[in-house]
Amino acid sequence: MDPVIIVGAGPVGLTLALALARQEVPSIVLDEGPGKDELRLARTVVLREDTAALVERLTGLPLDDAGFRWAGWRSMRRRQVMREIAFGEAAGGGAGTGGPLGAEVPGGDGPRGAVAARGTGSAWSAEGPGEGEEFNAPLHITQHALTGALREAIIHERLVKVAVHSRLDSVEQDASGVTAHTRGPDGTWWRGSYLIGCDGPRSTVRKLQDIRFPGRTAVERHAVAALRTELPWPGEALLHRMTPWRTSGPSTGEVSARPLAEDVWRLDWLLPPGKDLVTPDLLVARIRETLAGWSGGATPAYELLDTGVHTVHHRLARRWRVGRVFLAGDAAHLLGALGTQGLDEGLRDADNLAWKLALGWHHGPHRALLDSYQTERRAVVAARLRAADQALPLLRTGGGLRAYVPGAARGHDALLTDGHLGSGPLGAPGAYTGSPLMPPPAESHTPVATEPGAPVVDVRVTAEDGSFVALRERLGRGVLLVVLIAPGTGVWARKHWVTAGVMPRLAAAVTALPHPAELLVAESYPGAAAHTVLLIRPDGHLVTALAGVRPADLYEAAEAALGGPANADAESAAEAATGVRS
Repeated sequence: MDPVIIVGAGPVGLTLALALARQEVPSIVLDEGPGKDELRLARTVVLREDTAALVERLTGLPLDDAGFRWAGWRSMRRRQVMREIAFGEAAGGGAGTGGPLGAEVPGGDGPRGAVAARGTGSAWSAEGPGEGEEFNAPLHITQHALTGALREAIIHERLVKVAVHSRLDSVEQDASGVTAHTRGPDGTWWRGSYLIGCDGPRSTVRKLQDIRFPGRTAVERHAVAALRTELPWPGEALLHRMTPWRTSGPSTGEVSARPLAEDVWRLDWLLPPGKDLVTPDLLVARIRETLAGWSGGATPAYELLDTGVHTVHHRLARRWRVGRVFLAGDAAHLLGALGTQGLDEGLRDADNLAWKLALGWHHGPHRALLDSYQTERRAVVAARLRAADQALPLLRTGGGLRAYVPGAARGHDALLTDGHLGSGPLGAPGAYTGSPLMPPPAESHTPVATEPGAPVVDVRVTAEDGSFVALRERLGRGVLLVVLIAPGTGVWARKHWVTAGVMPRLAAAVTALPHPAELLVAESYPGAAAHTVLLIRPDGHLVTALAGVRPADLYEAAEAALGGPANADAESAAEAATGVRS
């Protein structure tokens, strides 16, 4: 079968190529540029725990070596510290109580274990509202370092070919695949099974498919500077609102500071609406007064490394799929206000789409499964955009709740913190609660701390070879994961319990599923009773949690997660009838 054509060699396109390769699907990446990235310290991204783990899993490289994990977070208003959060290493989860597998328990109140945390996980302490909530330290990394790690992994990947200086100018579809033409030193025709536009906000793929891209332009603008200096809070990110010092030139009095390695910081000043020019002199004056304000009056020594202006747009493509052509990343959506990161969502696009394309590539097109990519991802991004659009008027003006509700400033601070640290409606990873891949209700379904459709918690599990691994490390290989919650198994060698209790029956049920699946065992999972069985998609979202071993319900849930029974011939005909577009 022909390879998948990926248009665009940014982080999203390269991530998708590697994700497909892990599932034995070849791809061609059409890179409009020379295959190198400009070194820009003022162009950085913030990755949440799950997306950072995705890139590390695909590249085999620890991103902490290329980026920086924040030691903490603080927010200030005028001269007052509104909130302080300290990130730190969290202890691993303890063993449960009772026998490891015993007799099957249909439901009930079995032992409930604590979460097993990864080394990059964190506990936190805070003052103010929201105490008891959990955050993980985000990873702050320059975009060229992130792209460099992905390019390095692709060099060693036999299933990925990168074609540089290849600018797309036409796309044609038929019943069996996609044909694309690129301009360059030698005009070339490419043949692929599917084509994915990861080619940014001005996407050629989106324009060739005549897909509308409505939304709002210049929702926010930020003046940006990367500099090397020492600030009073080493390693901590800061959001300072209503700064008490006088500002030079246009300003809203809001500035953020995000640390990188080697005493490098990215500073962002929120600019007022309009098109005021940010001149070098104004930016230098802003840097000096900001550093002086934070340092008690005297401007500390600093080295200016890079500058820029970051403009935030809010746009959402009407369609993310036309037959065998898909959109992902900035080609499909633009967002970025209040700390939310468009690239973070783009990486989730790639993770969602990769296993669905792989299944179609290996087993024939399955329209319901491929359609679910748009249904799931577009709904999540649309909800994030709506939340930001509703919050912005309250946060950026003097009216609204702030004028009438006591303590509203703290509520606004909580909203901003959520967005920056990956929590709440402005920052938390989306759940596919309305997905067409959700199974029908079953009597054996049991609630756990993770809602069906939401990303699972990363707990320690025992793999089939008896090794202890993080659950997240078993994702992205195109197989379903079945996790049995069995307190006590961590203190016994696998050979003692693999043939005991409910294991033989569960193993047989897993073998009979309509798609390859891996059986794992966990000591505990948040909110799960002993002998709960979790079914997890290849991209780490929970399908269902069942009370005990229920082979029929497990099979039905697995079939639903794959889009239902597929008929390759019928699907191919449907693709030919509805997906042809030049």
